[in-house]
Amino acid sequence: MKISDALSILGLSSGASQEAIKSAYKRAAKKYHPDLNPAGAEMMKLVNAAFDVLRDATSTQTQEDSDCNYGEELNAAINAIIDLDGLEIEICGAWVWVGGNTREHKETLKQAGFKYAKKKQKWNYRPSGWKSRSRGTYSMDDIRDAHGSTRPYRPSRRNYALGAAA
Repeated sequence: MKISDALSILGLSSGASQEAIKSAYKRAAKKYHPDLNPAGAEMMKLVNAAFDVLRDATSTQTQEDSDCNYGEELNAAINAIIDLDGLEIEICGAWVWVGGNTREHKETLKQAGFKYAKKKQKWNYRPSGWKSRSRGTYSMDDIRDAHGSTRPYRPSRRNYALGAAA
């Protein structure tokens, strides 16, 4: 994860001190806790990764530009689609990639701020100020290798019904 992405997820501006980073981490951990938020488990993974990056960074490295609202935007985007059937949601770094049966959810994805990547045939959500330099030359495997990949836990409705009956 880039330092600017980590700053954005924690809602910090460039040049944040270690005390400010720790304070922002605590606020984000409370805000995105899985008990309070449907997408909380995935948000906490991102918050923890962002904290790890910033904790190890020096103050001169944290001078990158950041979007201070990205954590909230990302949380809202994930929550808007997490319960939709037929989607394959994958988080790579600070980006969310969505594949699977997206055609029936096209309008919902657009309203949540996702953009369609024609070359990858997937929808993605990324920081609003991000500018592409690669022009789509990286494959999804390249992206996974560079940034890691997680898939959010999405309990199916069938599991809810089975759990209620048990």
